Amino acid sequence: MKETVLDLLMYLFENHMEEEPHLPPAPLRTDLQQKLLHAGFDADEIGRAFSWLDAAANEPTERATVHGAEVSAPKPTSFRVFTAEEQMALDIESRGLLIQLEAIGVLSAQTRETVIERALALDNDELDIEDIKWVVMLVLFARPGEEAAFAWMEDLVFAETAELLH
Repeated sequence: MKETVLDLLMYLFENHMEEEPHLPPAPLRTDLQQKLLHAGFDADEIGRAFSWLDAAANEPTERATVHGAEVSAPKPTSFRVFTAEEQMALDIESRGLLIQLEAIGVLSAQTRETVIERALALDNDELDIEDIKWVVMLVLFARPGEEAAFAWMEDLVFAETAELLH
């Protein structure tokens, strides 16, 4: 079975990151990388997962380049229109979840953009709503100052998982 970066990120979160507040700095990742290799993950996938988490932790800039055009950071009153590429990668439920999470204050406009960018960076053909919940939770976990939103999202992800198990 081919593990994806998202599978590795989920494993990393469930087995290693709950004890540590964030991913260790690059020079201190050797032990964690060895544990992941021992668990059966590929070295390339481990590197991609670490890069993915590093990018999730970065604060968005006031200006960014999207599809070759420079755009301003979203304002709280911005209306989000999903590109064709985003619509292909994120199903309708996933896009609706992102809009709902922003409307209720779990995601800011900038954090929503980070979630979308990180979801597309996974290079999966299509992400379903469960995948997006994990992406949201991992982005919130990686970002300082998002503890309350992370706790809310963690409850959502794990409460639904527990209901499925009973």
